[in-house]
Amino acid sequence: MVSWVADPSALNPLRAVWLTLAAAFLLALLQQLLCPGRLPGSALFQDLISYGKTKCGSSRRPAICLSFDVPKRYFSHFYIISVLWNGFLLWCLTQSLFLGVPFPKWLHALLRMLGAVQFREGELVLSAFLVLVFLWLHSLRRLFECFHVSVFSSAMIHIVHYCFGLVYYILVGITVLSQVPMDGRNVFVTGKNLFMQARWFHILGMMMFIWSSLHQYKCHVILGNLRKNKAGVVIHCNYQIPFGDWFRYVSSPNYLAELMIYISMAVTFGFHNLTWWLVVTYVFFNQALCAFLSHRFYRSKFVSYPKHRKAFLPFLF
Repeated sequence: MVSWVADPSALNPLRAVWLTLAAAFLLALLQQLLCPGRLPGSALFQDLISYGKTKCGSSRRPAICLSFDVPKRYFSHFYIISVLWNGFLLWCLTQSLFLGVPFPKWLHALLRMLGAVQFREGELVLSAFLVLVFLWLHSLRRLFECFHVSVFSSAMIHIVHYCFGLVYYILVGITVLSQVPMDGRNVFVTGKNLFMQARWFHILGMMMFIWSSLHQYKCHVILGNLRKNKAGVVIHCNYQIPFGDWFRYVSSPNYLAELMIYISMAVTFGFHNLTWWLVVTYVFFNQALCAFLSHRFYRSKFVSYPKHRKAFLPFLF
């Protein structure tokens, strides 16, 4: 079948988006590290990048910013969208893999527009299939945590942050699907059996994903329990110093675990997927910025805050 072909190393639209996002959050992180509050409009920018406790800790918020506040508990909307959208993409991929059902025309056209490459050989569809499963399971767990583990206060997020979060999981899902080797509208599978493609990096990636997810869940349980009594009843919404698990080393181990989850997906892709490493780069700078703001909040609020804790990376940052 004659089909569209592109250079797998080219800077396609998807890679351009992730590269731009990574660069933007790198600049935001450098601004916070080197010259916080010294640039024109810094109060508005600070309000944009802060959320939750870091927004509560911000002093002298411009009055206009209050009209753009959205409750932080709306985080659950991100994962509802992700479970539905990425569940749909996973269903399409499963249908194509096991029943030979071609992708919908509109989805195939979207993948082409975003720069997905028509692969003939060398790429393992099992890698993308596993990563999409991991992404869906991750979103499902986070949705469960939003309703049954986390205790949200009256903290707010910026409406831009909220809208970006809704779009993010749609974008990341389509990014995974764009890495599937295709033959026209059908999935191209090397060999007779999908699971004959299993490689050592698939096992390693799966183990890393489970390990990172367990630690992130533990950290969210620790944070939730700070606001509950021994019977599991919420008794307040105040901020306290968390202890246990990776909190021994960093202020935001949940953000570190998020990074490790995305790295586990890069491993599952076989280490060589440039597009996904751009996603990981974005996640690194995004989570590093959030962790730094959170670390600064804890240190400013609690005189007795452990001095040995770093913000994001144990012993380093």
